[in-house]
Amino acid sequence: MASLKDIAKICEVSTATVSKALNNHKDIGEETRERIKRVAKELGYLPNSSARALKTNRTYNLGVLFSDDANSGLQHDYFASILNSFKRTAEKQGYDITFVNNCKDRPNRMSYLEHCKYRGFDGIALVCVDFTSPEVIELLQADIPMVTVDYVSNGKTSVVSDNIKGMRDLVSFVIAQGHEKIAYITGDNNGVTGHRLTSFYRTCEQHGIQIPDEYVKQAAYRDTDSTYRLTKELLMMENPPTCILFPDDYSSLGGVNAIRELGLKIPEDISIAGYDGVSVSRLLEPQLTTLAQDTEQLGSVAAKELLELIEHPKTALVQMHVIAGNVVPGKSVAFLKK
Repeated sequence: MASLKDIAKICEVSTATVSKALNNHKDIGEETRERIKRVAKELGYLPNSSARALKTNRTYNLGVLFSDDANSGLQHDYFASILNSFKRTAEKQGYDITFVNNCKDRPNRMSYLEHCKYRGFDGIALVCVDFTSPEVIELLQADIPMVTVDYVSNGKTSVVSDNIKGMRDLVSFVIAQGHEKIAYITGDNNGVTGHRLTSFYRTCEQHGIQIPDEYVKQAAYRDTDSTYRLTKELLMMENPPTCILFPDDYSSLGGVNAIRELGLKIPEDISIAGYDGVSVSRLLEPQLTTLAQDTEQLGSVAAKELLELIEHPKTALVQMHVIAGNVVPGKSVAFLKK
């Protein structure tokens, strides 16, 4: 394998000049830099990651902690899309991505913090994890550049979706279609759910709509069994809703199955809406009305902020970024004539 000395000999410069040129230092002339890079490419030179780590005190490796309660992993459309954007953005800046091991049944398993130290990650992104877990709390207290996604932690940069505005926009759209009897199957009891539920009640109240307690039920995110059962409960009420909001697009599949099993049609007999804007919402017939979250921005901003913390530790600001989504009208909410 070619070395810096080989490149230096051909280009008739010092190894220090070769190193500076390959790392785009500004004190090397453009012509010299391009000639060195051309020769390096012709020789098939590849920098040694261990040597680079010793010299720069960086591994150029980012850790990602990702573990959802449903164990859906990268089949979780919403978070998979965020991670894909995060990965693309980080790789463009020369960083690799490694998942932090979270298999609790693995022999001699290290804690999250131990694994991060063992791998020598330059920074960590926490995406879809149980932030009440002692291991996660320990990790959050560590002195490592870190960004959280969809969760706000004191002293850490966070990137979150605007769940308050998102739910307000979605409910406002449903109300504009003439619906006042709106039911809401919420997700797990966490910060995201709390913001959406509060925004749901607040938006209805601002439009002079009172929501009966029995119209609001709870299911786990991506739990089609629960939404199937709860949808049936709502539709078999003496005074059923005209529209049902689901915690996410995927869980709406359970509701769709319940509606069709009861011999009802969407949206002629009952209107529905989801949340997230993942691919399943576009595949349903009729197309699901939903609030599409901007996963591209969520992942990209998270990566950029984490790299800022790593590369400019003295000037990087710890801050919260709120990313707005948009309503996708679909065809699953009927217009009710008054």
